[in-house]
Amino acid sequence: MSETRTVAFIGLGVMGGAIARHIGKAGHRLTIFNRSPQRVEHWQEANPGLATRVASSPADAATDADVVLTCVGNDDDLADVVLGPQGVFAKLRKGCTFIDHTTVSAKIARQIAVEARDKQIHCVDAPMTGSQIGAEKGTLTLMCGGRADAIEAGRGVMTAYSSRIVHVGKAGAGQTAKMANQICIAGVVSALAEAVRFAQSAHLDMDKVYEAISGGAAQSWQMDNRWSTMDQGSFDFGFAIDWMRKDLGLAMDEGRGLGVSLPVTALVDQFYSEVQALGGGRQDTSAIVRRLPRRGSK
Repeated sequence: MSETRTVAFIGLGVMGGAIARHIGKAGHRLTIFNRSPQRVEHWQEANPGLATRVASSPADAATDADVVLTCVGNDDDLADVVLGPQGVFAKLRKGCTFIDHTTVSAKIARQIAVEARDKQIHCVDAPMTGSQIGAEKGTLTLMCGGRADAIEAGRGVMTAYSSRIVHVGKAGAGQTAKMANQICIAGVVSALAEAVRFAQSAHLDMDKVYEAISGGAAQSWQMDNRWSTMDQGSFDFGFAIDWMRKDLGLAMDEGRGLGVSLPVTALVDQFYSEVQALGGGRQDTSAIVRRLPRRGSK
């Protein structure tokens, strides 16, 4: 096991709660904080004795920490818990490490990195991929932006819940890489939804179709994990459409700044807005199939 550290984790949502559990089980001294106390209570009930301390604020969480990690909602949430009056940087000591796992804009990631540099704090923007399944299993992939020494300073903690840690570039690069990841997912899951409806409408044996096409060039993680659930109309798991639309919005904003056209991304974002209008905002992204009528039903 890596060196035991005092680690504070802020944000105990679906992904953050699983990550915090892995950190505690790895033997690190774990402090937790969440802005809604009920989520802290639920996490402690599910993980009795795993947290050494419950903090009263992000600043309190950072007071005695060697490493602080955040996994919150959006740019404003991150700015509040890191840069606010009761934020992490109000108390995190010189030489300590800050790692953010939120998917946010590259702009806020760079802003936080500048503040960290001035305070002589190691800073990593490390959005993740691997879904809820990867978080539960501790097999996430982390796309890290920041200085090489900052990534190395946090590696011992990050290995507790990830199977791949990739240093993609300077501050903000992790967020930009995550945007590329979401662009890919959006295109693939949209095409997969069309293939599922096409095969269903032709009255094909869905298991046999999957067996036939999943071993070739059409294969993808989405096909392996979502073909059967799309066919069954099961969407109450995984990564919510509301969050995917947030991420696609970040990608399109960044694309405009770079002068890059993202027409497929924009179209899939529109498709997701239709599913939101159907009440599917909290359903898994594979619920995009709901916007496509099933033809030729027996």
